[in-house]
Amino acid sequence: MSVGMTLTKFLHEEQRRYPNSSGNFTALFSDLVIAAKIISSHVRRAGLAGILGAAGTQNVHGEEVQKLDELANETFIKTMEHGGHLSAMASEEMDDIIHVDGKYPRGNYVILFDPLDGSSNIDVNISVGTIFSILKIEKGKNVTTKDFLKPGMEQVCAGYILYGSSTMLVYTTGHGVHGFTLDPSVGEFFLSHKDIKIPEKGKIFSINEGNSRHWLPGTALYIEKAKSNGAGMSARYVGSLVADFHRNLLKGGIFLYPADMKSTKGKLRLMYEANPLAFIVEQAGGAASDGEGRIMEKTPSELHQRTPLIIGSKADVEEAVSFWKVPTA
Repeated sequence: MSVGMTLTKFLHEEQRRYPNSSGNFTALFSDLVIAAKIISSHVRRAGLAGILGAAGTQNVHGEEVQKLDELANETFIKTMEHGGHLSAMASEEMDDIIHVDGKYPRGNYVILFDPLDGSSNIDVNISVGTIFSILKIEKGKNVTTKDFLKPGMEQVCAGYILYGSSTMLVYTTGHGVHGFTLDPSVGEFFLSHKDIKIPEKGKIFSINEGNSRHWLPGTALYIEKAKSNGAGMSARYVGSLVADFHRNLLKGGIFLYPADMKSTKGKLRLMYEANPLAFIVEQAGGAASDGEGRIMEKTPSELHQRTPLIIGSKADVEEAVSFWKVPTA
């Protein structure tokens, strides 16, 4: 499949590789792409459309909700619910799962999504993104929260849409990682990054050093090593997870949001952020850990479970994790 191919054609070519495919996943993904295009349009017009700034409410995590958070969340739900391919959805912005309205047919997939990761940066024109994870379930099943509580290894698809200088969609179904760039003049995504592979070792580390006073000894030791003259690493931290991850995926490096004395269970959400990005990075040849084990093997116990996250180039992640396992006095 050549660079420049439309995402629509790419999806149909992929479907043809599986003769018994029903086409339901392709149709589901097509709905997701429409949501991405709508959100991209809103993000680009945010300063003119009066949708910058806070909405005056807090989400389930106690975080201030941005106006674009609400708009992106509503867009995703309305665009995805009517296609007949989903039975339920779960949003990082909402307490409970969202059942597909009874007036629409139900399918054999569920989706989890962070509608607008990094949305607090939108006011200053920094890249933000949507992260999603798709699981397959038994068709016709009466879906409960338990059906979402699956380890990352059971994902059938994961990806993100980055709204930056261009809008990019990057995803995997377990057969490599591919990136598509939106051409707004024709309203279509085109294959721009075929079979993405993350370098084995990178030269970038990304961590919020504002939290250094709360760091555990292993974190401090690793960052000291990364800063040393012999390491040859540079610090790059946007503060928008999708943007930091995307840069490191293409250029090589490591992103760290480990557990610390303030957030002993980590800060990022396992199923909305860590699992989908872990699936992508592993398919690209990288690694993702919580400091103790592989992210993809963790079985969640609750919908909004938090986790530490160390993700990126395989050699860098392995080295960082080794610092967490060093005995400390």
